Amino acid sequence: MKKTITAKNKLLVVLGPTASGKTDLSIELAKKYNGEVVSADSRQIYKGMDIGTAKPTKKEIQGIPHHLLDIKNPNQSYTVAEFKKAAIKKIKEIQKRGKLPILCGGTGLYIKAVVDNLDIPEVKANIALREKIEKEIQKNGLNFVFNKLVKLDPEAAYIVDPKNPRRIIRALEITLLTKKPFSEQRNAGKPLFDVLEIGITLSKEKLVEKINLRVNQMIKRGLVNEVKKLFNKYGSQQAFDAIGYREIIEYLENKTSLQGAFEKIKINTWHFAKRQLTWFRPDRRIVWIKKYSQAIQAVSKFLKK
Repeated sequence: MKKTITAKNKLLVVLGPTASGKTDLSIELAKKYNGEVVSADSRQIYKGMDIGTAKPTKKEIQGIPHHLLDIKNPNQSYTVAEFKKAAIKKIKEIQKRGKLPILCGGTGLYIKAVVDNLDIPEVKANIALREKIEKEIQKNGLNFVFNKLVKLDPEAAYIVDPKNPRRIIRALEITLLTKKPFSEQRNAGKPLFDVLEIGITLSKEKLVEKINLRVNQMIKRGLVNEVKKLFNKYGSQQAFDAIGYREIIEYLENKTSLQGAFEKIKINTWHFAKRQLTWFRPDRRIVWIKKYSQAIQAVSKFLKK
């Protein structure tokens, strides 16, 4: 039986590393507490990027409304500021319907933008500047451009993934266009919602096992064909820097074997999961849970507050 929400401004957040079970937990909580899910995944926003992003299928969502999935084509840009604006709008709409909004995902900056009401400048993409930075990466390597960013903004070393070209390009783009360090442009504002953050924690062994299982399932579901179709349609895009896509593209360009690409996906996914945990761990507001019953206990207490 669905629980009654006792306050109008509640927001539940389900977070954790990739493959930890966030989607399943958010759906179960939505079913129990009359909720709707707002995705906080920076890759699931793209149409056609389904298998490689582990986007929930129609069958998996079990009729629970999901928002901010499939809202952009892979050749379209999407900023954190745009996400924050769209997510807040959806959350308020869900609350007006008397339902519980559940922000679910592993993109730490997306979640922080909403939870901490970050003041993020809406800097539009500058195509010419991006192309210039991309050429610099091709010529001198990603590490060279990352170090260039860090020289302009030392704090960026702690908040920008040094292996993610998309994030580096965007951070450098904002820094150069605004003439202000990227790290100083994300100040917290007055909280908009009464928030409970639930984080899923697993042992290293269990998480690695789940990551490997997920990658194997992606392969069986047709990951190679999905990437091939998208790459043929859109060509090289920043969206395809995502894990699972860049490795298959390397295979399609004969830079690695198919088995080599699969192994790289597993290794890179594990490294990504560790970075996600590094991001989330310092936040003492997160209630870390290992099983469903702990989540129920935390949410019930939160809604009665």
